[in-house]
Amino acid sequence: MATGIRLEQRLGQSLVMTPQLQQAIKLLQLSNIELQAYVEQELEKNPLLELAPPEEGVPQEATADTPFEPDESGDRDEPVSTPDSAELTQSDTLASEASGPLDASYENVYDGDVPAVASAPAQLGEAGPVAYGAGGRSDFEDSDSLEGTLTRPKSLREHVEEQIALDATAPIDRHICTYLMDQIEDSGYFTGDTAEIATNLGCEIAQVENAWRLLQGCEPVGLFARSLEERFKLQLEDRGRCTLEMELLVDNLALLAARDVAKLTEICEVSEDELVEMKDEIRTLDPKPGLAFDHDIVQTAVPDVFVFLDPGGNWVVTLNTETLPRVLVNNQYYAVVSRKMRSRDEKTYVQESLQTANWLVRALDQRAQTILKVAGELVRQQDMFFEKGVRHLRPLTLRDIAEKVEMHESTISRVTSNKYMATPRGVFELKYFFSAAIPGTNGATVHSAESVRHRIKELIDGESIDDVLSDDRLVSVLASNGVMIKRRTVAKYRESLRIPSSIQRRRQKSARI
Repeated sequence: MATGIRLEQRLGQSLVMTPQLQQAIKLLQLSNIELQAYVEQELEKNPLLELAPPEEGVPQEATADTPFEPDESGDRDEPVSTPDSAELTQSDTLASEASGPLDASYENVYDGDVPAVASAPAQLGEAGPVAYGAGGRSDFEDSDSLEGTLTRPKSLREHVEEQIALDATAPIDRHICTYLMDQIEDSGYFTGDTAEIATNLGCEIAQVENAWRLLQGCEPVGLFARSLEERFKLQLEDRGRCTLEMELLVDNLALLAARDVAKLTEICEVSEDELVEMKDEIRTLDPKPGLAFDHDIVQTAVPDVFVFLDPGGNWVVTLNTETLPRVLVNNQYYAVVSRKMRSRDEKTYVQESLQTANWLVRALDQRAQTILKVAGELVRQQDMFFEKGVRHLRPLTLRDIAEKVEMHESTISRVTSNKYMATPRGVFELKYFFSAAIPGTNGATVHSAESVRHRIKELIDGESIDDVLSDDRLVSVLASNGVMIKRRTVAKYRESLRIPSSIQRRRQKSARI
């Protein structure tokens, strides 16, 4: 083979993810709450973007002309009531010729044509179920008054600091106690190491341990304990009930949780009646006293899609427009600024801002169409679940939905991530409707894993003390109901439901504690 330098020309194809394509993928997998935060950032950076004002009379629920009507034949190809792209209106200038088409690879992420450009801002809010939500609400509207911000709940640290100011008289003790407060969890457990803290502070270990014991005397009793057993003993000592028998019971909480009465009565050297009384007192103790000062608001799942029955008995799928931002492109401002631009940098910046704004509006619209299309197909595939419950949940994979809506599996995965659907049966994550298939006996219809888990829970909930079902028995009962499943699979599903074994359940049913 000859070696040397030569010039060659080759023709090849490669897929390159442009920045806009990467951003489109990111938008698709964001939840509505995350999307709001993203749009707010774009509003701050792009002067041509603005939030649409709230419109009165926006229809929150609307039915399409072709609702989904499941028939007895099991044909699930009828359309679900999702909006037509021609019904969508976004702004007075959703897109312009200057912005150009979306990236050529964009169709791999989103599906559907871009809606026609609206011509007047008066059409805002006249869209169907996928019209982007109320938006435009003032940050100060319905906010707390000044008087309502003057007080707030006391935190755990502030509560402890008030007691340190009274109990720790020496300055060195107050300094160490303040340092130790940073080593406490929200539940009240102490996670620090006294030897390491003494080294960091340059003091004796005895001084750190004295300060730590001082903190253990703070209210509520049980703070700054290293373990659950130590916390219970502190609370029992405060009540004057920390006897030798109680200490032995606290040291064997694992046996108490397993309800091993025989072993506990032997260890504690008490009768069964006395053990019941001791257990009742243990139940009155607080395992996490620090959480009494935890005032964080629990965020509930906000649905991205609504599913409901219309008066005609048809399933209707709509977007939660209340959480979707409505963004507009301010072409009037662009026209004013364009006439005053002088330098090339200014023209480039304004032109790029216009293209970015137009792309974002169109991307948000296509995101909404894609979510509705996938959600509508999910409702079509799982219509028996909505009508009769979880026992009728069908096996379903990402590929099944991808083939129906003619998208890639990765797109379906992004659409269903961090998205929730509000239904008459509750709020479910879109991922919930995908379930593995479990074969039926004698070639019968396959069953979804979620429906089998539900059957296992129903069987265990209905068992009596004289008839506790083992995993082998559960396999036999399910086989008689047409479900072919292995014992290890039953055990895996039972453990995922946090159901103890048959031995533990029998012990719980027979024990008095």
